[in-house]
Amino acid sequence: MSAVKTLELSGGRPLNGNVEVPGDKSISHRALLVATLAEGMSVVRGLSVGEDVRRTEQAVRAMGAEVRHTGGRGSSPRGSREHETEVTGGRGRLAQPAGPIDCGNSGTTMRLLAGLVAGEDWTTELIGDASVSARPMDRIAKPLGLMGARITGNGPRSQPPLRIQGGSLRAIHYEPPQASAQVKSAVLLAGLAATGATSVHEAVPTRRHTEELLEIAGADIEESHDSGGHRVSVRPSELGPFELSVPGDPSQAAFWAVAACLVPGSEVALPDIYAGAARRGFIDVLARMGADLTEEPSATRESSSLAASSDLVVRYGPLRATDVAAAEITGLDEVPVLAVAASLAEGTTTFHDMAELRVKESDRLAGTARLVSAFGGSTEIRGDDLVVHGVGRLVAAEFDAAGDHRMAMAAAVAALAAVGPGASGGGVGPLGPGGSVIHGWESVATSYPGFERDLADLAGLADLTGESG
Repeated sequence: MSAVKTLELSGGRPLNGNVEVPGDKSISHRALLVATLAEGMSVVRGLSVGEDVRRTEQAVRAMGAEVRHTGGRGSSPRGSREHETEVTGGRGRLAQPAGPIDCGNSGTTMRLLAGLVAGEDWTTELIGDASVSARPMDRIAKPLGLMGARITGNGPRSQPPLRIQGGSLRAIHYEPPQASAQVKSAVLLAGLAATGATSVHEAVPTRRHTEELLEIAGADIEESHDSGGHRVSVRPSELGPFELSVPGDPSQAAFWAVAACLVPGSEVALPDIYAGAARRGFIDVLARMGADLTEEPSATRESSSLAASSDLVVRYGPLRATDVAAAEITGLDEVPVLAVAASLAEGTTTFHDMAELRVKESDRLAGTARLVSAFGGSTEIRGDDLVVHGVGRLVAAEFDAAGDHRMAMAAAVAALAAVGPGASGGGVGPLGPGGSVIHGWESVATSYPGFERDLADLAGLADLTGESG
């Protein structure tokens, strides 16, 4: 992680223009892993430039995959959706890493990679930073153990570091006790090397990026849907190389969509945003809240096996409260910024069954309540529900994101919508009088290192930088 940073923002300046958000982070992780198993060279355009995806890239390099970037990746904090990444893989190239693989702050890297290496006849040690080391990995350790891998971690919940002895896997039928695309993905990746057909049955369907990528690479995979949920099965398969253009990340687009809704005079266009059924929840929630939002099929998306993407335009306008079920927001990544929207909506919004927020990069359930309250909102936690009462006005504040990138960016949206003097003592911040101060801003590099630059462009500013502390 980079040096500690703070960011000061003041509210009230309209946001106008187009913003090309980074390539989808979830797809980027999986594209690298599937390309590592594919026999030959795959080409991925628009790979996410965030630190989390870099950890996955470093991991596959450590196992023997060749990764080469062309077209300017890394030349700016945002990178470019035009850059290409060439990955040459195949099981014959792969070997036991020379040392532990450091997943940094990326729980996705650790969980998905565990599934991949479970199919290899060697021992892999996966480590992470303090946040990841506190996160439970028993959700993947249990099914992978049932398949024959030997996984050890710390304590009854298998917290990292994880030590995985793989090879000689057998197929299983698994029903995850909680909805989790990461658990499903780990089991499916392991199933590519297991005897027989490995299947996962989900009562609540989760994002299907792993299925999409395996389809593109030619895996023997089947899916079915019925009233009982979603079932996917995979058989041992030799994967082929593929080409893929990664669409924009909807979890990142949500920050700009909410900001445009809340800041008077704003109109923000978001082209080529992934809009698969399990990832468009924030769009549907904002539409239900009465947001001035238009959605059209993407004008730039090329044909592929990925679900269609959308071009969004979002404008300032009044919002009304709604009820939000956890199943609508798979992964719950957009809940913190939607809670900011709810704080300025008319009425009371309830986010139901949010227990999963407690085991993210931070306790996002408590953190979201703390965030809304810091900016003058009214919120409470009732069991696993988050209740946000619309207050009509936010005020500038000082907020510590506690090393969580999504909390930091949600706080930035709250700061943009806030009015009045705040923690900076009423001085002039980069966006006007008064100012909010967000600590822990360095965490944003995890997923969206170009957030500041995009904010400066939308606000019509020459520059906007966080201060090193």
